[in-house]
Amino acid sequence: MQTLSRKLKSLSFFAVLALASTGCIKKMLVDGQIESTRKASVVVNTFSDWEVARRSASAGMSKLEGFHYLAPYNEDALFMLTKGWSGLAFGFIEDEMEQAQDLHGEDSELAEYHKARAASAYVRAIYFGTKLLDMRHEGFEPAKKNAETMRNWLQEFEGEDDAIYLLWTAQAWISRVSLLKDQPEIVADLFIAYELLKRSVELYPTYNYATGHTILGAYHARSGMAELDESKKHFEAALKINGGKALLTKLNYAARYYCAKVDKANYVKLLTEVVEAGDLLPEQRLQNTIAKRRARRYLSKERMANCSF
Repeated sequence: MQTLSRKLKSLSFFAVLALASTGCIKKMLVDGQIESTRKASVVVNTFSDWEVARRSASAGMSKLEGFHYLAPYNEDALFMLTKGWSGLAFGFIEDEMEQAQDLHGEDSELAEYHKARAASAYVRAIYFGTKLLDMRHEGFEPAKKNAETMRNWLQEFEGEDDAIYLLWTAQAWISRVSLLKDQPEIVADLFIAYELLKRSVELYPTYNYATGHTILGAYHARSGMAELDESKKHFEAALKINGGKALLTKLNYAARYYCAKVDKANYVKLLTEVVEAGDLLPEQRLQNTIAKRRARRYLSKERMANCSF
């Protein structure tokens, strides 16, 4: 009986060990697939076909959501969800919104529908982004109290990975505010996004062809009463880093700064440069395609009238 008991205990031990090993193997497989997906995701940036990219981006979000469901602890999944939802909103849903505005009017049902879709996508990006940031360094909720508490918390973020995560979370947040700027309760939290973005640029100013400087330039030109000198400084810094090859910088320089300055000559000049640019940056071909689409649209008489031209 004692021998049988020992054998049963031994079998139980190996059964538990086998189950534990199976769990570890599943985790390794899921984590490995997520890591590979993040590495391969840069391929979409080389697409020149906006429609193909739009469909790919939309289809990919359910896969990323599934990854997060299986591995809620995985930073790569959280990052891809943050960047993915934000990129889908900016590159595609806002484009559809602008098309509807031009065809049917800014207050049309279709334009409002796409606006709500974009805002919802940004909310999802912010959710995953802040979850990721809090995973890196706990304390996001209490840090939201004011700008000073936010800056103090952000001192814990130091590396380039931190800078990247801060940037995409901030980009989604600022874009949402830009869409819903008529809602004071949403605008009131803009300082959070600004502090996230500022810290990102402090840590990694050249990331993604100076995307952080470009967003800061747009932020500081959010109205004619904003900090236009500061806006110009950031746009010029971005152009110095990317050599004007990342066309979203020129697009925003025109659409934000020169629009706010009511400088039609430079507005038209920069947007024309964007439209006429060749394949300057193959690894950012999709972003440049998006910039060209917007530039053509912003050169219309109706769009230029919004800048008081």
